Amino acid sequence: MVQHIRDIMTSAPVTVEPQTSVAQVARIMRDEDLGAVLVTDGDELRGLVTDRDLVVRSICEGGDPEQTTVAGACSEDLVTVTADEDLDQAIRLMREHSVRRIPVVDEERHPVGIVSLGDLAMERDPESALGDISVAKPNT
Repeated sequence: MVQHIRDIMTSAPVTVEPQTSVAQVARIMRDEDLGAVLVTDGDELRGLVTDRDLVVRSICEGGDPEQTTVAGACSEDLVTVTADEDLDQAIRLMREHSVRRIPVVDEERHPVGIVSLGDLAMERDPESALGDISVAKPNT
């Protein structure tokens, strides 16, 4: 049975504008327990930023995280899928592009969700180590 992205994606992803400060994005990630947020300009998808991106592309470069915007930290050359595509397509794209998360877009490329490697692991092999890690609550 073919499964579709819509069956496992996280709907209504958290989005921020490119001018949002790195510090504000980090607070959103902390408060919402997220590892990534989408960067949008209005309804248009512009990028994806992960907690790792914030550290590697922004914090370690110096500067004030309250003044530095997320525009410089996000990945802009994105691989996307639509909700109607099958899960195997997402897996192929993740392998091919070495990414752990893929934004889900509609016909006009407006973001409608996000699918992660953890989502796929939970769907395909919930007993795997990655499946276990994906459902574990973070230590705080």
